[in-house]
Amino acid sequence: MLKKTRMLAAVAAVAGFALAGSYAVAEPADDDLVIDGTMKMTVRAKPPEGHPLDEVRSGWLYRTEETRALEEDTFQNPGMLYVERGEEIWNTADGKAGKSCASCHGEAAASMKGVGASFPKWDADAKRPINIELRINKCRQENMQAEPYKFDHADQKALTTYIKHQSLGMPVSVDLSQGDMQSWWEKGKETYYTRTGQLNLSCASCHELNNGKYIRADHLSQGNVNGFPTYRLKQANMVSLHNRFRGCIRDTRAEYPKAFTDVLMALEVYVTWRGTGLSVETPAVRQ
Repeated sequence: MLKKTRMLAAVAAVAGFALAGSYAVAEPADDDLVIDGTMKMTVRAKPPEGHPLDEVRSGWLYRTEETRALEEDTFQNPGMLYVERGEEIWNTADGKAGKSCASCHGEAAASMKGVGASFPKWDADAKRPINIELRINKCRQENMQAEPYKFDHADQKALTTYIKHQSLGMPVSVDLSQGDMQSWWEKGKETYYTRTGQLNLSCASCHELNNGKYIRADHLSQGNVNGFPTYRLKQANMVSLHNRFRGCIRDTRAEYPKAFTDVLMALEVYVTWRGTGLSVETPAVRQ
């Protein structure tokens, strides 16, 4: 009975949240993100054609002053520990071929520049989009003859963070003309607007219809993903994009799909496109 009462209370809270004016509203910060006082990031951008919002905003603008300050200083940014670990992995041989990432790609600062800003990309072999995590696993299996990383393995997150960090400050831009990317964009859009779970929420319920409002202590952003993998203070850990997708779906009280399945890869294509023009912030810091 108590469990049922709590569920009804949760549903009532969400129903109230969905009504205009039911929750406190706060404008995002009117501030500039400048890393180490030298690298100015684009945290507000003109949306691409067909975007439903008038302005694309980084989630950094919706965080507290203290959290924003952590990302501004690479010495304080806890996500930089993962960048350092990723650099170690990049230069360490693994697998039967005795190769490291650097064996083929050399210095990541040169070879990986722009990579984090342009994924996901179409993979002709797989006939589907793949993200950086899947591209790493493809390299490990085909070129290094090493075991692929399991989802959210610590080294997978660190290496992905390191690779994306090489594009720090570059604008997000997904090429929808590759292969069949446009149809995956359409599938991702459908997922974004589909309500699921016992709470009957979609991605758009929070990040489009109610962005700028508070739900409990959380200031809802537009849900842009230009900072992933992201260091989340509440988890004291680096969080991958598909981990966050699954966490959001779980919070609607719905069953969540496995990472890298078609539904989540399509969603990654669409949500990444929604952040077109924003700077890559990896590793971003969020609450």
